[in-house]
Amino acid sequence: MEELTNYKQHIDNAISWLWDALPNLIMAIIIFFVGLWVIRFINKMVSKFFERKDYDETLETFLQSFIKTALKVILLILVVTQLGVKSSSLVALVGAAGLAIGLALQGSLSNFAGGVLILLFKPFKVGDFISAQGIDGTVKEISIFYTKLTTFGNQIAVLPNGKLSNENLVNYNALDTRRDNIKFGIGYGSNIKKAKDILLQICADNENILKEPVPEVYVDGLGDSSVNLTLRFWAHNSVFWPAHFYVIEEAKQRFDNAEIEIPFPQRDVHMKN
Repeated sequence: MEELTNYKQHIDNAISWLWDALPNLIMAIIIFFVGLWVIRFINKMVSKFFERKDYDETLETFLQSFIKTALKVILLILVVTQLGVKSSSLVALVGAAGLAIGLALQGSLSNFAGGVLILLFKPFKVGDFISAQGIDGTVKEISIFYTKLTTFGNQIAVLPNGKLSNENLVNYNALDTRRDNIKFGIGYGSNIKKAKDILLQICADNENILKEPVPEVYVDGLGDSSVNLTLRFWAHNSVFWPAHFYVIEEAKQRFDNAEIEIPFPQRDVHMKN
């Protein structure tokens, strides 16, 4: 009988606590959903603001990501406070949780710091073609923790900002123009001057190749079966690859027409009875 009485008392206490906490719980739910709506509204306003002001796209994506994350953290604090957690207890809880999370997410904090460094020093921006961590691609997005690249194969590569800000990378769009170095091998019996003239004429015929600085051809080595020529020319980044592929294809055709040999590996086999 005594156990039944205690059981009823626990139920009554639970119902009483739930009834007392119900207003705060309802208000916390309302704050949560209204807060989500406000966050979406603020994000839309921020996006429209950046569109009107025409800021750097790198700064836009980073700040939008940061503002969205910060607003969600503030909303979480408001909801927890509404549920009755005292501010002093919340500060202590946040401090302890922050220490634990900081130790567990050292990589993420490093990526956040890397994102800030990328934003400040701007080693690259959205739209630049870069090479980093063994991956080549065009920068699609720079967020708080990661940078997304679009590769040649139209895949998305996600690189952590921490490594991007601390390791070597090459930005091919940092300057307006870019120099190409293409190597050609010709036979030892071929006319070197004629081959050089053909390569220079190819550069003169292509409008994508800059005439200043002047294209150059020189002999850079004598191989086992070929005389090695290197062609150097400059082109704007926007037309660099069309110029590169044009020169290679045109050189093959003109060398063939001029009977200039392009050596390839061969092996003589002698049969003995």
